[in-house]
Amino acid sequence: MVKTPPEAYLSKGLSHEEFDEICRLLGREPSPTELGMFSVQWSEHCSYKRSRAVLSYFSQYKKAIEGEGLENAGVVPIGDGLGVVMKVESHNHPSAVEPYQGAATGVGGIIRDILTMGARPIALLNSLRFGPIRKGEASDEVVRRNRYLFDHVVAGIAGYGNCVGVPTVAGEVVFHPRYGGNPLVNAMCVGIVALESVTTAAAAGPGNPVLYLGSSTGRDGIHGASFASETLDEDSEAKRPNVQIGDPFAGKLLIEATLEALATGAIQSIQDMGAAGLTCSTTEMSAKGSVGMEIDLDRVPAREPGMSAYDLMLSESQERMLCVTHPGREGEVIEIFEKWGLHARVVGEVTAGPRLVVTRFSRKEVDVESKAMTDGCPVQNLAIEEPEYYRRATAFSIDGLDHPGANDSLLRLLAAPSLASKRWVFEQFDQQVQTQTALVAGAGDAAVIAPRGTRRGLALKIDGNARYVYFDPYVGGLLAVCEAARNVACVGARPTALTDGLNYGDPTRPHVYWQFERSVRGLADAAEALALPVVSGNVSFFNESELGEILPTPMVGMLGVLEEAERRVGSSLGPDMEIGVLEYPRTVGPQRGLGAGSYLAEVLGIEDGRPEAPDLPGEKRLAESLVALVAAGTILAAHDVSDGGLATCLAEMAIGAGIGLEAEVVSRGCVESSLFGEFPGVVLVGYRRGEESRVRSSLAPGIDFRRIGSANGSGVFRITENGTTRVDLRVSKLVEAWTRAIPDAILAESPGA
Repeated sequence: MVKTPPEAYLSKGLSHEEFDEICRLLGREPSPTELGMFSVQWSEHCSYKRSRAVLSYFSQYKKAIEGEGLENAGVVPIGDGLGVVMKVESHNHPSAVEPYQGAATGVGGIIRDILTMGARPIALLNSLRFGPIRKGEASDEVVRRNRYLFDHVVAGIAGYGNCVGVPTVAGEVVFHPRYGGNPLVNAMCVGIVALESVTTAAAAGPGNPVLYLGSSTGRDGIHGASFASETLDEDSEAKRPNVQIGDPFAGKLLIEATLEALATGAIQSIQDMGAAGLTCSTTEMSAKGSVGMEIDLDRVPAREPGMSAYDLMLSESQERMLCVTHPGREGEVIEIFEKWGLHARVVGEVTAGPRLVVTRFSRKEVDVESKAMTDGCPVQNLAIEEPEYYRRATAFSIDGLDHPGANDSLLRLLAAPSLASKRWVFEQFDQQVQTQTALVAGAGDAAVIAPRGTRRGLALKIDGNARYVYFDPYVGGLLAVCEAARNVACVGARPTALTDGLNYGDPTRPHVYWQFERSVRGLADAAEALALPVVSGNVSFFNESELGEILPTPMVGMLGVLEEAERRVGSSLGPDMEIGVLEYPRTVGPQRGLGAGSYLAEVLGIEDGRPEAPDLPGEKRLAESLVALVAAGTILAAHDVSDGGLATCLAEMAIGAGIGLEAEVVSRGCVESSLFGEFPGVVLVGYRRGEESRVRSSLAPGIDFRRIGSANGSGVFRITENGTTRVDLRVSKLVEAWTRAIPDAILAESPGA
């Protein structure tokens, strides 16, 4: 037997130790196809070999790791016999080398994860990170590249989402130099399903037919999962073939055909051919069901003649599924898929034994226990080291800083691309397809969907502040959950469950793994304190390039439930509203809410300090108070105070309605802290004049309320502190700064042109 040369497995991302373990599990050396399958299934993207120990902090993740039913996405009961299914998935590396298709196929893949739970996809969200797009904030070459990536990623999301018929309703976009070499593209999908109709991915029933469903298989996307588990470098451009090609029209047909076929009851189990294609679906379905499979690749619809077993098993061509039907009912599924113009072929059968056997041209190419690929990967325990910058951030002092005037500072914050209006982005997305969107992007702190068949509403948000996480991973993790929960509470929804997308650099660097471990601990502790199950998620490591590693970026996708969708509120003030602040008591730290904040970064050009920590019981009471206030119709608008502090968020509320206001803010020890300090647990609310007592009567114990001002028709935005006017600007000037920032950057003459 020819001995496998080390470069054959090292080039696929496997270590010497892992290859030795594969040989031990098989009792022999693997065939070329088996080696390719192990390499993708044992990649970080599929195996979570470097993250499993940390993910066990989440009780629901622990169940998923141990195989207790959380399969492709988590299911959250919302009443009326319905459940919500949601998950977030990264497509960072594909988007870095082929931004349009990378983003588009990220959308298509996450839709299929929801679909294979038996749920109809009803909403898409996205969380995006790019390097600077303004001239002078990076080299001309990097700025041009960032603009190109930003433009084409947004176009890819729109191109797929708009055509597939699922509304893109919410998201976030952040710009920072640390994403200049490695953008982040995280897609989230939400679906709704009758709880009695939730499907499984665990194959069962020896002799049951195994069916290939959907588009034919090509050579695109081979080793995409392995590519996603590597650091981007100068050779990454050559890996464009690792990026899949999406077809949203086939995706739409696949949605309808799959849901119709599931409704017949003929399908026993089903899974998307996601990362690793046929490899993942065959190994994972059989392993979950503790059964085997025999697969004949000669029956697989192929785009090109002569494709090898390796090609067919590792291709990540899009819009494909694998299912197992009940005996004798495969014809029902085939008929439905053919009606929709899609392939449906019997390609094998379930077997009693634990082995996956794959043949091509009547030759056995694979013979392996499925669980060796899904569970056999050795878990890696990595070193952790607290970095020096963290200790410096603790000692950072805001004393002696040279501050510009408050008017100028506010305009700079509003014009910063990370804080500015994202209208240029979300206007490219169809938000109203399916006609269930009750609160669109930009209208409130979260989107609201009013699904048919229930009076309830679903509030949806994805959020995360990577600068907080970088300077204090644990507190940053707490804040990510708390802010996302506050966002859905601000529209009137009870925070109910969350999913996450965890994006980091090379975990073999001790400080990166420290960032990961501490931030996940923060996420888990906040979720536990707020009684929010973490029902699904994704880990993406090795997000770095020659420009360096990304900021540690955990993103939280939050679901909130409104008892009545029609009672949701937005964030814009009305012309006759009074303005108040809800918050819980706090001790102001020595950095007075400016540490790790937007004011330091965007106005003073300083990134340092530590974010203020939330009070978890206070956050829970604040969310309860907001839900009660909205349900009673007492408040008419609400907006979480976050990036840029109170003045920035007040400006956003005024800009939304194009009206003026006057407000008096409480002193936080210095003007900049009072206006721009970022303190968790602070929410601005708008209510009818004379109804302060009604507001107070709905508050949970320990939540403070104070009136700070009122909206008016003057067109002037004015804030005072201790009786002194600090901000005095025309609202039209705020609008111009906030709305023009991103379009002006994108449409500006290319640097160095």
